[in-house]
Amino acid sequence: MTAFARRARASAGRLHPELSLVSYTLLGHLEESGGCRATDLAAHYALDKSTVSRQVSALEGAGLIERLADQRDQRVQVLHLTPAGTEILAQVTASRRVAFRERLAGWPEEDLRRFAGYLLRYNSAGPGPMPMTDPAPDPGPGPGVTAHPDASPPID
Repeated sequence: MTAFARRARASAGRLHPELSLVSYTLLGHLEESGGCRATDLAAHYALDKSTVSRQVSALEGAGLIERLADQRDQRVQVLHLTPAGTEILAQVTASRRVAFRERLAGWPEEDLRRFAGYLLRYNSAGPGPMPMTDPAPDPGPGPGVTAHPDASPPID
């Protein structure tokens, strides 16, 4: 599993240099959920609030997400993908699919079925997502994107 995690982190940088694996995962969750609070992200992935706050600040600084007031409670800030965030997420997802197809291209059909079954079984086991690790130091979303830690409001 460690090798798998290392490979995933390394491939994330190759697929899109401005998007770390953690950033990609957070963007994906925002897309799936239709937006959520930063504290919801921290709870869902069992991450420290400060880790999520740094990631959110960097993603916001890169123009990939935005904070909008919750329609039910104007005091609450909800994170949403921007059009640029949606576009980059789609690009990286497409690149990942191509990479998976290339890697699995020579596999016999029966092996692919078993592998898919094992993945489904693995993903359905357990109470929820496993905690993501925050590699230190956190490089942020990538080259050319800088975000000052105090550049955005604190996590909700």
